[in-house]
Amino acid sequence: MKVSSSKEKILKKIREALSNPVPLPFPKSEGKHSVFQPQNEELEIMFAEEFSKLLGNFAFCVNETDAKNQLLKLIAGKKWKQVFCVENDLLPIVKGLPSINASSLANCDAAITSCHYLVARTGAIVMSSAQKSGRTTSAYAPVHICIAYVDQLVFDTRDALKGLKQKYGNNLPSFITFAAGPSRTADIEKTLVVGVHGPKEVYVFLIDKPIVSF
Repeated sequence: MKVSSSKEKILKKIREALSNPVPLPFPKSEGKHSVFQPQNEELEIMFAEEFSKLLGNFAFCVNETDAKNQLLKLIAGKKWKQVFCVENDLLPIVKGLPSINASSLANCDAAITSCHYLVARTGAIVMSSAQKSGRTTSAYAPVHICIAYVDQLVFDTRDALKGLKQKYGNNLPSFITFAAGPSRTADIEKTLVVGVHGPKEVYVFLIDKPIVSF
């Protein structure tokens, strides 16, 4: 079958292009390296900065006693009457604080939970349905208070997912959430509104080192 001259020209151009490929115009845009900047400062500082940008309230605590004292001041200052907390691991910190209860999430002023990780690069709190507080506590309460330790800080989201995989293997929790500050939306005329479908305020109390007793 005779090939037309125009078609032959096109095929010739294709062969030449394949034999002499054009280099990428932006070679550094392709590769295996992350597009994000590597860690260049301490994780607690990075998390505090990113979390604060997302309208979160950050408090650094030297130990559990310091965390308890700061919680006491917060509860008194806000005049909260019902603070929900059901996690046994947090009892040494919340025990004796006024207004603490484990009976009614529906009528609480605030809720206290733990977390799996804090992601420094994004300022996110990683929680799951495997926690005793369940999947609803952090989202349902008008104010969410998360208590975490420095050794729960990770740099990136994939580090948190890798840690969860190592802990739970093939039995990952049915629900994993990355909460970054209070809920917010800009759906209406691009105006930012905070606290529409979740907590209006989010606090993270980051504890440096645990102590044996109070």
